[in-house]
Amino acid sequence: QVQLVESGGGSLQAGGSLTLSCVASKYTGRGTCMGWFRQAPGKEREAVATAQTGGSPTYYADSVKGRFTISEDSDKNTVYLRMSSLSPEDTAMYYCAAAPRVHAVEALAVCRHPSRPSDWNYWGQGTQVTVSS
Repeated sequence: QVQLVESGGGSLQAGGSLTLSCVASKYTGRGTCMGWFRQAPGKEREAVATAQTGGSPTYYADSVKGRFTISEDSDKNTVYLRMSSLSPEDTAMYYCAAAPRVHAVEALAVCRHPSRPSDWNYWGQGTQVTVSS
């Protein structure tokens, strides 16, 4: 089992920046797909960004392209989400998820098409981001 713990959420004004962190309790394996998701009140959970451990970002939602950056530090079992130019529409609970696979190419498929919750093996508890206008 892998535990994922998010941190870094908070309340801020529009236009500000925030960096979220997600620490995994243990190494999940090279090529694991790591993802950030968010869920706003009354809305479905949506994929925000994905990247494979040891690799480059694979997916960004259209709504965050150019503003959010996903990165990971395999030595620290940590994935980050750098968010800038935040707006009230970014207000949501942000979740980290992991999809380890025996073969990295299978994890890459999840990273490229991250919208199926059943593809993700592990989820964190979430960290709240609230952006006021």
